[in-house]
Amino acid sequence: MNEWDAAGIVDPSLRASYERCKRLNAQHGKTYYLATLLLPPHKRPYVHALYGFARYADEIVDDLSSTLTDAEKADWLGSWGDDILSDLRRGRSHDPVGRALVDTVRTWDIPLEHFEAFLHSMRMDLTITEYATYDDLFEYVYGSAAVIGLQMVPILEPTSPEAYDRAMDLGVAFQLANFIRDVGEDLQRGRIYLPMDELAAHGVTRDVLQDRVATPEVKRALAQQIARVRDLEERSRSGIALLSADSQPCIEAARVLYCGIVDEVERIDYDVFTHRASVPLRRRLAVAGPAWVRARRRRRPRGRGTG
Repeated sequence: MNEWDAAGIVDPSLRASYERCKRLNAQHGKTYYLATLLLPPHKRPYVHALYGFARYADEIVDDLSSTLTDAEKADWLGSWGDDILSDLRRGRSHDPVGRALVDTVRTWDIPLEHFEAFLHSMRMDLTITEYATYDDLFEYVYGSAAVIGLQMVPILEPTSPEAYDRAMDLGVAFQLANFIRDVGEDLQRGRIYLPMDELAAHGVTRDVLQDRVATPEVKRALAQQIARVRDLEERSRSGIALLSADSQPCIEAARVLYCGIVDEVERIDYDVFTHRASVPLRRRLAVAGPAWVRARRRRRPRGRGTG
């Protein structure tokens, strides 16, 4: 049985929307997509929809509209985002990505405020190029990452409200790990997603980063950021046990693989300017293989979500 049948998604136009979201997930979210496959088939379409929404908004900011001015991007993102939020409120959409998103939100009763916060962070990307403190950065990270965890939890079927707080921790850890890995790439876009005051404490400024050399000062600054990722990861671990048994292998694998990015940053001696830290394929397979076995053992028959 395919994912759509397992989830009871039979309407052709709705299936087409979910399929588009799945393609976005498979194309752009390699590790995320791999983890999604560890979920029971009836849960996967909804995760594809959440990813498709987030990815499409991100493409408006960074990819699809690369020839537009920031003002034009802001208009485009604002118009699309307003339309999606309106669709979520009224419970139907004709947008090729929004149709699946609306169905997901209704099926699992996901709060609208999480999508409002996400779009707020996407708009921040169009005007803000650095963050003075971690608290300033967290405003962005809350919308770009913490709410992704909050959106996911209903689909993962929590057994305790604490699962939401721990999901936020894990979402933030994922995002911060990406920021550390992508320092060089983000500089090319004129952005720094590390707290400037914490960098300055190690003698690192924007000019120092733009030299694109992993100096001892840069290494110490990145080590501090890695320590935060590991603290958040450790806090998140208890939350995985608060999810339904058939969801746990997916999130555990995602935790190991995403947070493993900082291990790879250390392995390349913090040279994030000339190397892209990535979890090796052998490590992905070593994590995914046993997780797949656990996931298969824990699956139970289900139909449409009951959020």
